[in-house]
Amino acid sequence: MREKEEAGFVRDISQPEIKDKILIESPQSLEMVKRLKKSTNARLGVGRAGDRYKTETLLKFRADHAIAQDAIWTDIDETLIDEMGFYKVQTLVQDKEEYVRRPDRGRVFSSETMEAMKRDCIHDPDVQIVVADGLSGFAINANLKDIYAIMMDGFAEKGYRVGTPIFVRYSRVATMDKISEALGATVTIQLIGERPGLATGESMSVYMAYKASSQKPESQRTVVSNIYQQGIPPLEAGAQVVHLTEVLMREKKSGVELKI
Repeated sequence: MREKEEAGFVRDISQPEIKDKILIESPQSLEMVKRLKKSTNARLGVGRAGDRYKTETLLKFRADHAIAQDAIWTDIDETLIDEMGFYKVQTLVQDKEEYVRRPDRGRVFSSETMEAMKRDCIHDPDVQIVVADGLSGFAINANLKDIYAIMMDGFAEKGYRVGTPIFVRYSRVATMDKISEALGATVTIQLIGERPGLATGESMSVYMAYKASSQKPESQRTVVSNIYQQGIPPLEAGAQVVHLTEVLMREKKSGVELKI
């Protein structure tokens, strides 16, 4: 009976492994199609029904699109932020709708917030960690705990002075520059939810800069992206960030100027 009940369930169309299924009818080389699909999250080998997608492909596309929308509109679980002892601030944005419509307001703080950070946070740290919600609350919820633990262990081992960890609500990448300028950080590291695509809603990026400044171009940033369990696992990404921090400290530069 149980087997019959389980057989009646439809597989969750949103799961990544669904894309492993090959829907091309009679491919010339089945093994080549399998190798191609294993090498990328792109929608390969989906076949067609006349000049249209097959139903299964269309349903998977719509499920992935729904996940991407949910990622953008889902807030970070701030109980996690509180448990980890982050200092919390907010940009000029007041809600999610404004955050999506006004990227410019997500890059700056009020003068009161800037003064509060200068008053309450550690100045002149070797490393300043910033966590930002970005365009995916799912990403921070899924990856923060693991990557943060590895980073902190690595920084302690290397003897770096780490600043007050800061969480920024409704944040774009450029908030790291404002925080760096306010606190005089040597290396600023921002963990932020990536703009979700149609492969996952849990992908996170890490932006790093040596003496980050709003006067410098976007090319000042060194980036580790695609951090999630089916991309770069958060534990591995944390080790990469520690190594890159050491490189930035040694070379005294970041972004396109850094040749590694």
